Amino acid sequence: MTIYARPFIPSEDAGQLAVLGRPFAPLLERLGLPRAKVRADLGICGRDPRRHLAEQAAMAMLGFLLPPAFVALVTLGGTPIGWQLPVWASLILGALGAFVPDLVVASEAVKRRAELREAVSEMLDLVVISLAGGAGVDQALRDATTESEGWAQTALRQAVEAAHLRRVPPWQTLGALGETAGLTALAELSAALAMAGSEGARIKSTLSARSSALMTHQLAEAEAAAASATERMVLPLVCLLGGFLIFLIFPAFATILGAF
Repeated sequence: MTIYARPFIPSEDAGQLAVLGRPFAPLLERLGLPRAKVRADLGICGRDPRRHLAEQAAMAMLGFLLPPAFVALVTLGGTPIGWQLPVWASLILGALGAFVPDLVVASEAVKRRAELREAVSEMLDLVVISLAGGAGVDQALRDATTESEGWAQTALRQAVEAAHLRRVPPWQTLGALGETAGLTALAELSAALAMAGSEGARIKSTLSARSSALMTHQLAEAEAAAASATERMVLPLVCLLGGFLIFLIFPAFATILGAF
């Protein structure tokens, strides 16, 4: 299932990279790339896997060719350099260039999964309210996803509308969205709804439990992020304190060493 992605206008550099690495994309596909995790990240980011492979190949090629080009310029300037260092630099930069696109996509996917998880939690709260008012599951899901402000809410609305148009249960399309996005919470919700069937009371309790579980998970993630931010703030203070101590102690050590 295609996930709604925000309009993305590629820059000129990104387009040139994709064109440069396009001939190598089929070869990388035959090698089994991108990996399953990267495909899930690309799915939730709304990016084309073949274009990603082309950019990956281009970055690796640029990283591999950069050291020889630098050595050639230095040699023309009258400073010869041995071949061992450029070879190792080319291998290292080529490997780093191949992994940079994966890291960029993974970072964006983490943010998007958090947004989608929050949208699912909000949707469940609205669905439970609609079910309490006597609405059916299909109608409750459609009412809960009518207003979509961000890409996550739009993706949920498209999944529910696709189920209505195909005349299939909405949990099937929501499950497909969860598989494409790599979001286990949405896939588990789909499985729970499928097991509940069409019994309104049981579905209501199931959705209430899932909403509470998602809220607990979001609170745990927020606490972990706050703890991580606190640790990152402590490190500069420790480095500053260490530098201050070195600044205070070094003159005494220099005086003692000079006495000998």
